[in-house]
Amino acid sequence: MLKKIDRAKLFLQQEATRFRCPLCHETMATSESGVVCGNGHRFDVSKKGTIHFLTKPIASDYDQHLFEARGRMIESGMYLPLVELMAQKIDPSCVLDIGCGEGSFLAQLTQQANIKVGVGFDIAKEGVYLATNQATDSFWCTADLTNLPFADHSFTTLLNIFSPSNYQEFDRVLQPGGQLIKVVPGPLYLNELRKAFYPDDEKKQHYSNERVVEKFEQAFEQVEKHHLTYVFDIPTARQFDILEMSPLEWGASEERKKALQHAPLTKVTIDLEILIGKKSK
Repeated sequence: MLKKIDRAKLFLQQEATRFRCPLCHETMATSESGVVCGNGHRFDVSKKGTIHFLTKPIASDYDQHLFEARGRMIESGMYLPLVELMAQKIDPSCVLDIGCGEGSFLAQLTQQANIKVGVGFDIAKEGVYLATNQATDSFWCTADLTNLPFADHSFTTLLNIFSPSNYQEFDRVLQPGGQLIKVVPGPLYLNELRKAFYPDDEKKQHYSNERVVEKFEQAFEQVEKHHLTYVFDIPTARQFDILEMSPLEWGASEERKKALQHAPLTKVTIDLEILIGKKSK
């Protein structure tokens, strides 16, 4: 089995033209240690098999502990109906996972939809490092949503799952006729967890993504919508992970956290809006 660094270099040898320099926006070519642009800006593959494309520090509150808990929940089947739906809609030719975290969604989709070329990026290196452990040939890197290190029209499908958007950059890297699949929480998403963490805070118990949906509809002429709602039975071994897999925990009191550890949730509602925007040819 190839080492992570060698696997990443092999990927770049085959797919270097999908990247562009985040400093000068010139095309990239393969170098001995990674990729280099025509102006000599070099980006080397790390020992973990990733490339750091960020040109300036970008803060992230997501840490390794959160990504590990999130990965275990996804692996337990928490989002399996979502993955199955996306697998039916996806164009597997070349897929970019925007805000990939620890890579669980792209890894599951690769298995379900037979993705031929997969790339995932996040601003949090802790998530990207974990993603290199996924059983997939996908390439992982850190990158800036507002300055994507990818060439124009280089992907057939963009995944934007629970992550911010930059439609100008999305349009640039998406091929004509390509699609963006965006997943946003619905009003009942993790409803039991919200109420458990914030029993006296009505605002935090309720959630709305109306503005996010409106911006998506403004960005695409052709929009397909799907609403997915179901109750997930939390495996006993994952009942602490559900408490730690999202930012919902950050504002909860220590008293509430301890109470949930002693009497953990056994079920949680998954309520999602899946938006598919088609780029005109």
